[in-house]
Amino acid sequence: MNNILTNNVLDNIDLRQLGERLRELRNKCGMTQESAAKVINAARTTMVAIEKGERRLKATELIKLARTYGISVSDFVRERPVVKPFPVQFRKAYRQNEVEKSQIESFIQELEKFCQNYLELEEIMNAPLPQNYPREYEVSGMPIERTAEAIALEERQRLGLGDGPIPLLRDTLEQSVGLRIFYLKMPSKYSGVYTYDEKLGGCMAINANHPEERRRWSLAHGYLHFLANRRKSMIGLIERQYQKMPESEQLAEAFPKYFLMPTSGLLKRFNDMCHANKNQKFMPTNLFILAHYYGVSAKTLTYRLEEMELLPSGTWERLRGRGLIVRKVQEELGLEAIPQRTNITPIHYQHLAIEALDLGLITEGRFADFLNVDRLEARRIASRSQILS
Repeated sequence: MNNILTNNVLDNIDLRQLGERLRELRNKCGMTQESAAKVINAARTTMVAIEKGERRLKATELIKLARTYGISVSDFVRERPVVKPFPVQFRKAYRQNEVEKSQIESFIQELEKFCQNYLELEEIMNAPLPQNYPREYEVSGMPIERTAEAIALEERQRLGLGDGPIPLLRDTLEQSVGLRIFYLKMPSKYSGVYTYDEKLGGCMAINANHPEERRRWSLAHGYLHFLANRRKSMIGLIERQYQKMPESEQLAEAFPKYFLMPTSGLLKRFNDMCHANKNQKFMPTNLFILAHYYGVSAKTLTYRLEEMELLPSGTWERLRGRGLIVRKVQEELGLEAIPQRTNITPIHYQHLAIEALDLGLITEGRFADFLNVDRLEARRIASRSQILS
C-alpha cells in the first residue's frame, strides 16, 4: 500500500498545495489541528508543519486523514485525466434526426464517462491496462471475404485460439488484447459503438439488451474496426442492408463468421456430426447443437453452412417455413444459456476499483460511482471482496 501511494502521489506532489488542501478539509470538518494530529498519532506541531508544507506526509498518514475528512486520496491530490470528448469523434459516424441524435449521444457520453473512470483508476493504482495490440491491417482495395477470413485466421493464431469456439469472447478481447469493453443499455436498433483514443486505446460499448449470440457478433464486428480501421469511430446498426454498407462496414460484417466459426474447425465438427448419425446426414437438430457450441444463432450458423456448400441454399427459409420455433427447439434439446458476463464494466476495471477502495484511495461514494451502483450495492460488493481477499 505504501509503495503504491509513494509512486502515485507523494513523490510528485507540491507539499504546500497539499498542506493547504488538508487545512481546508480539516476546517470544513470542524476539527482542530490537535484533533487531526491524534488521527495520525502525532503532535500538534507536526500537523502545523504538514499544513504549512514543511513536513512530508507518510502514506499511511495521508490515508488516515483522507478517511477522517470523508474524501478519497485521489480526489484531493490528483486531477481527473482528460480525454477528447467522444461525441465529437462520432459526429461523422451518424446523420440522424434530432431524436436519434439525442439517443446516440446519451450512450456515447456514458461510454466516455466509463472510459474516463477507467483511466482514472489506472492512474490511482499505477496499473495501466496491458495492451497486446497487433499492427493495423491494410485492407484498402482487398477482396472483402478473403480479407475477412485472412485477418480472422491471423488473429486467432496470434491470440492462441486454435480453430475451435471462443467461449468467453469478451474476456478474450479485454484481457488478451487490452480493449475497454462496456455493456450499456441502448435502443434495440443499435448493436454497439467503437472508438479509439490516443490515451485510452480501443473502446467499445455493446448493447446489453441484446441476446448473447448477438452481443458476441457485435464484439467481433467492433474488433474488426479496431484491427482495420482503428481511428475511425463506428456506430453499429441492426438489419442494415449489406449492399448499402460502405466497404469498411461490409468487411466488419464478414469478419465475425470467420472469427467465431473458423472454416477448418467448423468443417471437422460438421463431418463428425454427420458420421455420428445412422443415416450419415446432418440433422436439423444438429444445427442448434452446433450453433450453441460456437455461441452463434442457428440462423447465422445455417447461412454459414450454406455458404460453405455443406447445406443446400435456402435451408433456413425452409425450416422457418415449417413453423420452426428456435427457443422451443433449444429447450427440447436441453441447451443451456451460452456462458456470458454481462457486467457493465470489465473485470480489470472492477478489480482496480475494489483495490482502490480497500486501500482507502477512493471513498465508498466514488466506488459506487465507478461501478454505477447505489451505496447499498457498493457496500455489498466491498464486503464480498473483503471476504474473498
